[in-house]
Amino acid sequence: MAESSISFSVEKLGALVSQQASLFGVVEGQVRQLRNELEWIRQFLEYADAERRYDKMFKLWVNQIRDAAFDAEDVIDEFVFNLEHKRQQRFNNLKFLNFLPVCMGLPDKLPLVNELNDRISAVNITLEKILINKGRYGMENPRAYEAGSSSSSASTASSSEPWKEKRVIPSTVEESNIVGMKNDVEALKQKLLEGEMERGVVAIMGMGGLGKTTLAKKIYDDRDVQHHFDGGRAWVSISQEFSIRELLLGIANCVTTLEEKKKHEFSNDKLGEEVNKSLHGKRYLIVLDDVWNTDVWRWLSSYLPAESNKRSRVLITTRNEQIAVDARSDCYKLQHLDENKSWELFLNKVGSAAATWAGLEEFKEGIVAKCKGLPLAIVVLGGLLSLKDLTLDSWRKVLKSMDWHLSQGPRSCLGILALSYNNLPSHLKPCFLYCGVFPEDSKIKASKLIRLWIAEGFVQKRGKETLEEIAEDYLSELIQRSMIQVADTRVDGRVKSCRIHDLLRDLAISEGKEEKIFEVDENIDDGNMLPTSVRRLISNIHHQIISSPHLQNSNLRSLILNRAPIDESWAFLQKYPKLLRVLHVDLMQSEFYVGLKVSRKIGQLIHLKYLCLSGFDSKIIRLPPSIEGLVNLQTLDSGNQHILIPHTIWKLRQMRHLTCRYGWISSRQSMRERWVYGHLGFHKMTNLQMLSLWSGDWLKDDNFNLGKLTNLKQLKLREINPRSLEGLFRSVSQLTGLQNLELVIDYFRLITGLSASNGGAECGTMLLFPGLESFSRHKCLCKLFLGVPIRGLPTETTHYPPNLIKLKLYYTRLKEDPMLILGRLPNLRILTLWQYSYIGEKMNCPQGRFRLLEFLHMQGLHELQDFSIEETAMPNLKTLEIESCDKITKFPHGILRLGNLQRIHLYRVSQDLKNVVSDTPGEDWNRIRLITSYARPQNKNLL
Repeated sequence: MAESSISFSVEKLGALVSQQASLFGVVEGQVRQLRNELEWIRQFLEYADAERRYDKMFKLWVNQIRDAAFDAEDVIDEFVFNLEHKRQQRFNNLKFLNFLPVCMGLPDKLPLVNELNDRISAVNITLEKILINKGRYGMENPRAYEAGSSSSSASTASSSEPWKEKRVIPSTVEESNIVGMKNDVEALKQKLLEGEMERGVVAIMGMGGLGKTTLAKKIYDDRDVQHHFDGGRAWVSISQEFSIRELLLGIANCVTTLEEKKKHEFSNDKLGEEVNKSLHGKRYLIVLDDVWNTDVWRWLSSYLPAESNKRSRVLITTRNEQIAVDARSDCYKLQHLDENKSWELFLNKVGSAAATWAGLEEFKEGIVAKCKGLPLAIVVLGGLLSLKDLTLDSWRKVLKSMDWHLSQGPRSCLGILALSYNNLPSHLKPCFLYCGVFPEDSKIKASKLIRLWIAEGFVQKRGKETLEEIAEDYLSELIQRSMIQVADTRVDGRVKSCRIHDLLRDLAISEGKEEKIFEVDENIDDGNMLPTSVRRLISNIHHQIISSPHLQNSNLRSLILNRAPIDESWAFLQKYPKLLRVLHVDLMQSEFYVGLKVSRKIGQLIHLKYLCLSGFDSKIIRLPPSIEGLVNLQTLDSGNQHILIPHTIWKLRQMRHLTCRYGWISSRQSMRERWVYGHLGFHKMTNLQMLSLWSGDWLKDDNFNLGKLTNLKQLKLREINPRSLEGLFRSVSQLTGLQNLELVIDYFRLITGLSASNGGAECGTMLLFPGLESFSRHKCLCKLFLGVPIRGLPTETTHYPPNLIKLKLYYTRLKEDPMLILGRLPNLRILTLWQYSYIGEKMNCPQGRFRLLEFLHMQGLHELQDFSIEETAMPNLKTLEIESCDKITKFPHGILRLGNLQRIHLYRVSQDLKNVVSDTPGEDWNRIRLITSYARPQNKNLL
């Protein structure tokens, strides 16, 4: 892993030589010498034998090499920072001439260059001594990996085959992962569905890695279980540092219809009362996954109804038997797999080619013995060996190097997990370790993870592919190797979010600390003390560490604050470690702040590549004009936070992802600035791949020049001025590389404009969206969300994006039935007709249409009375959701014929419609009742 740290230094040195060539004399030789030496060392370490990495003397040598590389990186970053700081000082001292460009001559830079020369020379001397010590104390050269090993070949393949197709990962739990659990499933179903009538607690108990969560999820998704607990179901993952509020919010999100604002305003007791009220008189199932503390059930039980005649259940998974005892549960102890089931699971994971390999029988006894019936170990080992060559030597080498003993207790699995980690190609190791920075049991957004990897410098350039495409390949490979699990997928099959198993997270944190990749504050004994060697700090618990006096002057490159408290004395955002590359601040709600004004000093962080400020709820974040100094910024992310952004943002040419859903440009360029700097607009951000903002004058000021953003893949604009639609549409029509487009109008202006016009006719004609015809050239566009009035739908399918998979219409106010036309789109799988998208009374899906449609959501179609599906239409529909369509009184004709239908959600519909479902006799209607829910849909396809 040290080779990753050295790679950063080599890259920095190369950039210094190319960008600051005019500064060098003697110093250039020192820089090149250091760069070449580190490159040789990096190559040596990359192919060093994993066995020697555990040699104490070798580890000491590697640590010293790493520290020298860190010193070199610090020298370079501080030089660049001081150079820019001096330029800014010169600018401030010449304010009366600030209309002139600020230049620094060599005399101004000479002191900094001399200091750079001295410090680089010192690093070279240190490195030379370390290399001499290697021979002086008799260290032998570690053996290189054998040529042709899968580790090196995987790396070579990934670098030489940039054209290869992206891997598509399934989002559901694989059936192969529940081998040997069929009896467990039936036994637990019996405990949940039968037995005592009063509320009961069932616990699944066993060590980490046995598959407790997998088993619980299988039962939770079982059709019989879903039908039985028709009063409400909730799944909540419990971390070691849980809070009762997070627990109640998790349940409330599943079983109540409270608005988000009220959920966050309510006290714990009030929130608990609402949960109790929602579940009272109903048969419910609550799953508490991975419980570590006996207080969880003790605190929660009082908020859950305990009627004696409903047979409600609470299902707990835990590693601690005492928790099951304290909850007075019916405890089910999950056992290790026997030899036959272990082997069956391994064969399912290792792949069909290996399963039929003649040489496999030699390894059966050893593999079964090594894994000791632990499913997690079997899955990880199977994923590892599935990537190895089918040769006896290749497999023998893997199995011989496993140091894993059952007698070591819960950590016994870490040996085999560490083996899988050690066999990762060098470019994947820091990417895997970085997954440990996220809180336990959290879903990790793939897009965020990828952007962080890029900002940290973990992603290596490869041909003409973008860094994001390469990083997505990294993620797919980690998933294939069973190091990361898929949580959700996108409409095109790519990974949307992922998660990491608790044991693997423990491994990542342990190795991350060992390799000095990052430090998690839960491993720091004194929250006020910051280790001087820390390069990346993750704060989950000891939030007082952010006020440490050592923080500002540290060499931190990354600071990630998860759920940090904010109060009147909290002043971190007024001071920053000067060399930061990543700043991620996710703060908890506070009643003290109506907004947060970020310090102007943030503009000094010239190395910053990733900035995320979120978690302030309804508060407004204000960025200062000095953000123009963040010349290397690639990502600005405000989540769902309202944020005011100055127009100086347009100076940041390295920006790749401007992701501010509720962000608006709060200022405009003055005439004086335009005279000095020329026109400043978004059109110069040619690296942009993602642009998500509120619309505004910034679009008009730049003459709607979106067409110049040729790398743009996602465009999301909200609160669009109706009078800007035509110019905006012409601009969007040029962005043929778009994959995701969202356009939502400012409805207040629309309604005001209509009412102000003469009867609405004149203004209405002017405001209508031109239509979809120009999207026919958008061959990459797979997701489209239109929230603007349109004249009508084109009748020819050639006028639509040819690969459209997901379509959402909102406030389009269509008068003609859209199903006749939309049903002919060949690739449409998800269709959402939201409020006022259609204002007619009848809607019919014609025969043979919607061949691939899997998901249909209709909400707020207040005029719709009759919905029907003709024979052979929607043959693959799996989910139907009807919400707030109050005039539909009859069950949609043709639904009974849909054999693949798995879920129906009817929420806020007429009682007549509910009565049809509940009272109509017949076998087909029994099936419909089994899959119908009256709870609010939770499907993420609505987003």
